[in-house]
Amino acid sequence: MQLPQRLARFNRHVTNPIQRMWAGWAPSFGILEHVGRRSGKPYRTPLTVFNADVDGEPGVAILLTYGPDRDWLKNLNAAGSGRMRRHGKTFGVRDSRTVTKAEAARHISGATRRVFARLPFEQAVLLTKTG
Repeated sequence: MQLPQRLARFNRHVTNPIQRMWAGWAPSFGILEHVGRRSGKPYRTPLTVFNADVDGEPGVAILLTYGPDRDWLKNLNAAGSGRMRRHGKTFGVRDSRTVTKAEAARHISGATRRVFARLPFEQAVLLTKTG
Protein backbone atom coordinates (compact mmCIF):
# COMPACT_ATOMS: atom_id res chain seq x y z
CA MET A 1 0.00 0.00 0.00
CA GLN A 2 1.10 3.54 -0.70
CA LEU A 3 -0.56 6.62 0.73
CA PRO A 4 -2.07 9.15 -1.76
CA GLN A 5 0.15 11.94 -3.12
CA ARG A 6 -2.36 14.61 -2.08
CA LEU A 7 -1.83 13.49 1.52
CA ALA A 8 1.93 13.81 1.02
CA ARG A 9 1.46 17.41 -0.20
CA PHE A 10 -0.80 18.20 2.77
CA ASN A 11 1.71 16.70 5.20
CA ARG A 12 4.60 18.62 3.65
CA HIS A 13 2.88 21.96 4.22
CA VAL A 14 0.73 21.36 7.33
CA THR A 15 1.73 18.31 9.37
CA ASN A 16 5.53 18.32 8.89
CA PRO A 17 6.09 21.83 10.34
CA ILE A 18 4.23 20.74 13.47
CA GLN A 19 6.05 17.39 13.71
CA ARG A 20 9.45 19.08 13.38
CA MET A 21 8.86 20.55 16.86
CA TRP A 22 8.99 17.12 18.55
CA ALA A 23 10.00 14.40 16.07
CA GLY A 24 13.69 14.55 16.99
CA TRP A 25 12.88 13.45 20.54
CA ALA A 26 9.78 11.25 20.27
CA PRO A 27 10.06 7.45 20.18
CA SER A 28 9.85 5.95 16.68
CA PHE A 29 10.40 9.32 14.99
CA GLY A 30 13.38 11.18 13.64
CA ILE A 31 14.18 14.27 11.60
CA LEU A 32 16.25 13.73 8.49
CA GLU A 33 18.44 16.73 7.65
CA HIS A 34 19.31 16.83 3.96
CA VAL A 35 20.28 19.34 1.28
CA GLY A 36 18.28 20.07 -1.87
CA ARG A 37 19.98 18.49 -4.86
CA ARG A 38 19.25 21.50 -7.11
CA SER A 39 18.69 24.38 -4.69
CA GLY A 40 21.32 23.54 -2.08
CA LYS A 41 18.72 24.57 0.52
CA PRO A 42 18.77 22.66 3.84
CA TYR A 43 15.63 20.64 4.66
CA ARG A 44 14.41 18.87 7.80
CA THR A 45 11.95 16.04 7.14
CA PRO A 46 10.18 14.23 10.00
CA LEU A 47 9.98 10.47 9.44
CA THR A 48 9.05 7.28 11.26
CA VAL A 49 12.36 5.56 12.02
CA PHE A 50 13.27 2.08 13.27
CA ASN A 51 16.63 0.92 14.67
CA ALA A 52 18.34 -1.52 12.34
CA ASP A 53 21.49 -3.56 11.95
CA VAL A 54 22.67 -2.84 8.40
CA ASP A 55 25.30 -5.33 7.28
CA GLY A 56 26.71 -5.61 10.79
CA GLU A 57 26.72 -1.86 11.45
CA PRO A 58 24.24 0.29 13.40
CA GLY A 59 21.65 1.87 11.18
CA VAL A 60 18.03 2.85 10.72
CA ALA A 61 15.14 1.78 8.53
CA ILE A 62 12.46 4.12 7.19
CA LEU A 63 9.25 2.87 5.61
CA LEU A 64 8.42 4.56 2.31
CA THR A 65 4.81 5.44 3.11
CA TYR A 66 4.43 7.47 -0.10
CA GLY A 67 6.66 5.29 -2.29
CA PRO A 68 10.28 5.73 -3.39
CA ASP A 69 9.73 8.90 -5.45
CA ARG A 70 10.34 11.25 -2.50
CA ASP A 71 12.39 14.43 -2.62
CA TRP A 72 14.11 13.66 0.69
CA LEU A 73 15.31 10.32 -0.70
CA LYS A 74 16.47 11.84 -3.99
CA ASN A 75 18.34 14.54 -2.06
CA LEU A 76 19.95 12.00 0.23
CA ASN A 77 21.03 9.85 -2.72
CA ALA A 78 22.43 12.86 -4.61
CA ALA A 79 24.46 14.03 -1.61
CA GLY A 80 25.47 10.52 -0.53
CA SER A 81 24.78 11.31 3.12
CA GLY A 82 22.75 13.37 5.56
CA ARG A 83 22.13 13.80 9.25
CA MET A 84 19.37 12.51 11.49
CA ARG A 85 18.11 13.83 14.82
CA ARG A 86 16.64 11.07 16.94
CA HIS A 87 16.04 10.74 20.69
CA GLY A 88 17.62 14.19 21.12
CA LYS A 89 20.90 13.16 19.46
CA THR A 90 22.21 13.91 15.97
CA PHE A 91 24.19 11.41 13.89
CA GLY A 92 25.18 11.00 10.28
CA VAL A 93 23.52 8.61 7.83
CA ARG A 94 24.89 7.24 4.59
CA ASP A 95 24.59 4.40 2.08
CA SER A 96 20.88 4.72 1.34
CA ARG A 97 19.47 1.46 0.05
CA THR A 98 15.85 1.00 -1.06
CA VAL A 99 14.60 -2.52 -0.31
CA THR A 100 11.34 -4.40 0.12
CA LYS A 101 9.67 -4.23 3.52
CA ALA A 102 10.33 -7.96 3.99
CA GLU A 103 14.05 -7.48 3.42
CA ALA A 104 14.17 -4.46 5.71
CA ALA A 105 12.29 -6.36 8.46
CA ARG A 106 15.23 -8.77 8.75
CA HIS A 107 17.44 -5.81 9.73
CA ILE A 108 15.10 -4.32 12.37
CA SER A 109 16.40 -4.59 15.91
CA GLY A 110 14.44 -5.45 19.03
CA ALA A 111 10.74 -5.60 19.76
CA THR A 112 9.80 -3.11 17.04
CA ARG A 113 10.38 -5.79 14.39
CA ARG A 114 6.80 -7.05 14.88
CA VAL A 115 5.37 -3.53 14.56
CA PHE A 116 7.42 -2.88 11.43
CA ALA A 117 6.28 -6.14 9.82
CA ARG A 118 2.60 -5.30 10.35
CA LEU A 119 2.63 -1.85 8.79
CA PRO A 120 0.94 -1.87 5.36
CA PHE A 121 3.75 -0.47 3.21
CA GLU A 122 5.82 -2.24 0.56
CA GLN A 123 9.25 -0.60 0.53
CA ALA A 124 11.77 0.81 2.98
CA VAL A 125 15.13 2.57 3.03
CA LEU A 126 18.06 1.25 5.04
CA LEU A 127 20.69 3.76 6.17
CA THR A 128 23.97 3.16 7.95
CA LYS A 129 24.79 5.43 10.90
CA THR A 130 28.01 7.42 10.98
CA GLY A 131 29.64 9.38 13.82
